[in-house]
Amino acid sequence: MYYFFVFVSFLLEADWASCNVGVFICLQCSGVHRISTIDKVKSLRLDNWESDLIEHLRNHGNQKAKEIYEAYVPPFYYRPQAHDCMILKEEWIKAKYERREFQFKTEFYSGDKEGFLWKRGRKKQVFLERKFVYSEKEGLLKYYTSSPIEPKGTIHIRSLNAIFQGENIGHRHSVEITYQNNEGQTRRIFVYHESGKEIVTWFNFLRAARFNYLRGAFPGIPEAELIPKLTRNYAKVGFMEKKGPKARDAFRKRWFMLDAEEKKLFYYSTPLDAAELGKICIGPEIRGYRVSEGTPDEIKKSKWDTGIVLKTPGRDYVFTCENGNEQEEWLEALQRVMSPSAGAANHNGKQ
Repeated sequence: MYYFFVFVSFLLEADWASCNVGVFICLQCSGVHRISTIDKVKSLRLDNWESDLIEHLRNHGNQKAKEIYEAYVPPFYYRPQAHDCMILKEEWIKAKYERREFQFKTEFYSGDKEGFLWKRGRKKQVFLERKFVYSEKEGLLKYYTSSPIEPKGTIHIRSLNAIFQGENIGHRHSVEITYQNNEGQTRRIFVYHESGKEIVTWFNFLRAARFNYLRGAFPGIPEAELIPKLTRNYAKVGFMEKKGPKARDAFRKRWFMLDAEEKKLFYYSTPLDAAELGKICIGPEIRGYRVSEGTPDEIKKSKWDTGIVLKTPGRDYVFTCENGNEQEEWLEALQRVMSPSAGAANHNGKQ
């Protein structure tokens, strides 16, 4: 028995198992199984296993459970990855094993939707409850303040992107929604809900709305090619200091977000700014784009001495990073975006 569990632990990178469902799970997932009403979990290495439980695991297992509990997962529904935030993993596990949402075909992520979310204000920078309404016919997500007739904001589904941003927003059930306004500028709103289930439902509903929109807008594109475009994470985010275009301009600390799908590097004053300060378009090396380590000798250094130069056909941009690790990560991320095969970082969650 011991060697069987050691082998399984090594093969599946799992140290725990679910007694009722009969699947092998990692440490993080074991916590969700334990605190929910799903079942009891036991350690593969530390707990005693009765012979009937061992036989139960042998007769079930992860593949058989997947066939049962993931029989009808909608194509747009987000399947969390190892790097994703915990709330996505928790609600995925509960949806599968506790609520059993995917054992039968359903249409609960289609049509219109309305509900209340807490939205961060642009000026007062506090969260206030707002009504959100999505109209499939219009392809618009609207939110309202005091007036039930005139929306305070309107977001078209064609440019909408949603990612979980609990670390920056300060609430684990929080989402950043990015979109383009009528002037082509990128805007962001930040929302959360007290219920993890509700915020994940909104997230997957927006993915479903994007899926339906893209199928109508691009009828000839295979479904598998549409899925990565529903929502996407950023290739890299973080602070850098950016030098202005003139020789005497100083370095200023900015919050940067690298979008591999749009091939743009956006920058803001803070991580929670609604409006961008600017953006830098990035192209392939064959068109004159380059990124290199260091800063030109003639430029006065900032307080951070790990530099990056981003060369574009129109201008050379000079940045400095807080440390060597950040410098290396930014160099790698920018080089990936410049490569011919670059695409969106098609996941969400913690960045």
